[in-house]
Amino acid sequence: MENKKRNSFGGSLGFVLAAAGSAVGLGNIWRFPYLAAKDGGGLFLLVYILLALTFGFTLLTTEISIGRKTKQSPLTAYGGLDKHWGFVGIFASLVPFIIMPYYIVIGGWVLKYFIAFLTGVGADAAEEGYFEGFITGDTEPIIMMAIFLAVVAFIVFRGVNKGIESSSKIIMPILLLMVIGISIFALTISHTDAEGVTRTGLEGFKIYVIPDFKGITLGKLFIVLIDALGQLFFSLSVAMGIMITYGSYVKDDANLGKSINQIEIFDTVVAFLAGAMIIPAVYIFMGTEGMSSGPSLMFVSLPKVFKAMGASGNVIGCVFFAMVLFAAITSAVSVMEAVVSCIMDKFHTSRTKAGILEGIVALIGGIIVCLGYNKLSFEVKLPNGAGANILDIMDYVSNNCLMPVVAFLTCILIGWVLKPKTIIDEVEKNGNKMGRQKLYVIMLKYVAPIFLILLLLQTLGILKLGE
Repeated sequence: MENKKRNSFGGSLGFVLAAAGSAVGLGNIWRFPYLAAKDGGGLFLLVYILLALTFGFTLLTTEISIGRKTKQSPLTAYGGLDKHWGFVGIFASLVPFIIMPYYIVIGGWVLKYFIAFLTGVGADAAEEGYFEGFITGDTEPIIMMAIFLAVVAFIVFRGVNKGIESSSKIIMPILLLMVIGISIFALTISHTDAEGVTRTGLEGFKIYVIPDFKGITLGKLFIVLIDALGQLFFSLSVAMGIMITYGSYVKDDANLGKSINQIEIFDTVVAFLAGAMIIPAVYIFMGTEGMSSGPSLMFVSLPKVFKAMGASGNVIGCVFFAMVLFAAITSAVSVMEAVVSCIMDKFHTSRTKAGILEGIVALIGGIIVCLGYNKLSFEVKLPNGAGANILDIMDYVSNNCLMPVVAFLTCILIGWVLKPKTIIDEVEKNGNKMGRQKLYVIMLKYVAPIFLILLLLQTLGILKLGE
C-alpha cells in the first residue's frame, strides 16, 4: 500500500536535474579544484574522468536501480532486497543524517560571502583573518546556518514535485549558465604582478588540463587514484542514500540507463568547469603557490583573487558565490530528503512530521558544529594523521569511513549475493538495452570492491600512500 501512494518525479528531466543538483554541490565546486591543483592538474582530471565512467557509473547505476526496484528509501530498501542485509540500510541512512548538520553550516558560510559581495563589501572578505574571524564568531555563523536550513527545509516540505523537481528545473540551468560564464571570463583575463611577471588564464587552464608526468612515481599515482575515488563519492552523491531515495521516485516506464548517462555527463562537465573557472583565476593572481591552498581555496584565496580584479571583482564574486549557494542548496535538499524519506518509510509518518523532526535535529547539530570553532573548540588527531575539530570528525566518519563501507557492502550484496542480473533487469525493464553491461559486472564484482578496500585502509591510516 505504501508504494502505491509514493510520490514520483513528473518526468525524466525532473529526475535528471534533481539528481544532478544533488551531485553538483560543494564537492564539485569547492573540493574538486583544490584536489586537481594538488594532484598535478591534468593527471587528476584524466584519472577522475576514467573513474567516473567506470567506478562512478557502477555505483550510480546500482543505487538508482535499487531505489526504483524497491520504491523505498535506503533505510528499508536493503532489507527489501534481502532481509539479512537490512543493516546496510542503517549505515546508508546514517551518512546523510551525519552530513546534514555540518553541510548547512558550510552553506551558511557561503551565504555570508554571497551577502558580502552582494552588498558591495566583497573586498573586506579578502582581508587577512576575515574567514577565521567569521567562523569563530558566537552568533553570526549560527544565524547564517539557520537561514540556509530554512530555505532547504522549505523546498523539502513542498515535496517531490512542487519542491525538489520544480526548484531543480529553475536552479540547475541558471547554475550551469553561471559556471560557463565565469569559466569563459577566467580564461580571458591576465595580470602582471609586482615582479613584472604576467600570467594569463589560458596558461592556468593548460596547467589544469595537460597531465604533468614529471617525477611521477607509483606512490604518487596511487595518491591521485585514491583522491579521485574519494572525490567521486562527493561528485556523484553515491553511498549516502541519496540516489536510492531519488531512484525510488522514478517512474517504472522511465529509461533508467539514459537518465544515468545524463546525470554522469552533467556532473562531470560541471566538475570540469568548476576547475576551469577557479584554477586559472587563482593561478593568474597568486601563481602556482596559490593553487595549493587546500580547502581554504574558496573562502580565503578566491576573495583575494576577486579583490585583485578591481571593480569587476565584486560583481564576479557576487555571481560566483550565488552559483555556489545554488549548488549548496540543491545538494542540501537531497541530503535532507534522504533522511526525511527514511523516517517516512520506516515509521509511516507524514512528510511534515518527518521534516520537522529532521529540521530540529539538523538545527541542534548545526549549532554544535558552529560552537566547535569557539566555545566547544578542541582538536584531536584522526587515524589518517589529520588534526580535526567537530566538523572534521563528522566529515571523516560520514565520508571517509561510512561511505566506502556502504559502497563495498552494496557491491558484495548485488555482485555476489543477489547477482548483477538484479540491477541489469531493472535497467532493461522497458526493453531499453543497458550500455556498458560487461564493464558494469566486472567493476561491481571485482574492481570496485578492491578500490574501496584500498580507500578504507588509507582512511584508517593502515595504508600509507606515497611513503
